[in-house]
Amino acid sequence: MQKKLNQNNTLIHQPNYPYLTNQKSLHPHQALLGIGGNIGDVRRRFNHLFVYLQRSPFIEIIETAPILQNPPFGYLDQDDFYNSLIYVKTCLKPKALLRYILSVEDRFGRKRSFQDAPRTLDIDMIFYEEVAMQHKRLILPHHGWNSRDSVLIPLSMMKSRYLREQYARR
Repeated sequence: MQKKLNQNNTLIHQPNYPYLTNQKSLHPHQALLGIGGNIGDVRRRFNHLFVYLQRSPFIEIIETAPILQNPPFGYLDQDDFYNSLIYVKTCLKPKALLRYILSVEDRFGRKRSFQDAPRTLDIDMIFYEEVAMQHKRLILPHHGWNSRDSVLIPLSMMKSRYLREQYARR
């Protein structure tokens, strides 16, 4: 199912996007991951990513948002992006979670050619609990999250109490 939100943004529902579980997690930490891509069959890749992450011993998927098709920013001479959010529980601390999601990107064929370049899969850590961090490789909350439709629109569709509270605080 697709719904045109405005001239630039289309909301897409497909298997696993959106998703919400009632199962209790044994993992102690919470994080919100942003996913995006614009090379190849991104929507299919998102479903493969969902299955891959469900099998991970490091994270449990609690909720996903619908997928947003939206124009690129920064480098504009490229195809539209598909973006969504994945709220997870994890046993990993922020820097370990970053290493894990970078390895997942590599597994899904991510190549880094230049800033804002087209990509097969991008995974960003938007929030990690209430952690604020300015590290060379990791800034939390993610820089610019609160000004990007690619985060704000999917986030507004999510139901988890934790996410509503995080969004309200920032």
